[in-house]
Amino acid sequence: MSPAVSAVLAEVGPRLKRVRTQRNITLVDLAAATGISKSTLSRLESGQRKPSLELLLPIAQAHKIPLDELVGAPEVGDPRIHLKPQARNGRVVVPLTRQPGALQAWKVVIPPDRKKPELRTHEGYEWLYVLAGELRLILADHDITMTPGEVAEFDTSLPHWFGPAGDRPVEILSLLGRQGERIHVRAAPRRKPSSG
Repeated sequence: MSPAVSAVLAEVGPRLKRVRTQRNITLVDLAAATGISKSTLSRLESGQRKPSLELLLPIAQAHKIPLDELVGAPEVGDPRIHLKPQARNGRVVVPLTRQPGALQAWKVVIPPDRKKPELRTHEGYEWLYVLAGELRLILADHDITMTPGEVAEFDTSLPHWFGPAGDRPVEILSLLGRQGERIHVRAAPRRKPSSG
C-alpha cells in the first residue's frame, strides 16, 4: 500500500468521529441509522477497525454526504474542474482549462463600465460566445452589439475591445489561441430530402 493511501486511511477514523460529533449524533443514533453495531463504529473511529465500503457507504448515507468527502479521498481521477474565479481589470475571469497550451478557455463576467473603450492588440485568435446580457464588440472599424447565443471570432492583432453594451453585466465564454490557432467547428452534414 502506498504511503499516500495509508495516510488517507489513517485519517478516516478521526474524520468519521469529527463528522458525527459536529452533527451532534451519538454512536447509538448512528448505529440505529446504519445497522452497524455501536462497538464496530467505535472501533472504526478509533482506528482499531479498517474502513471498508460495507461500513463507509451506510455511514455516508446516514450523514447525507458524498463518500469521498467522508473519507477525505484525494481528488485523483475526479473529472470535474474546480473553478476558481479571479478578478482581472474589474472583470471576473474563471479559467476553464488547467493545462498551459495553445488554446485557453475562460468564462468572463464583465460589469458595466463608464470608461471610454480602449482598443488593444496582441498575438492570437479569439472566439467569443455570449451567455447572458449584451456584448459590445469593437473590432477595427466595426462596432457590434451581440446577444445571447451569438458568436464572434477574430484575429487579435486587429485593434479590439469588448464589454457590456448597456448598464447590465455581460457573461461570455472566451477561447483564445495565443499563437493564432483558430477554433474548428464541426457540424453534421445536412441531410438530403428523401424523394418519395
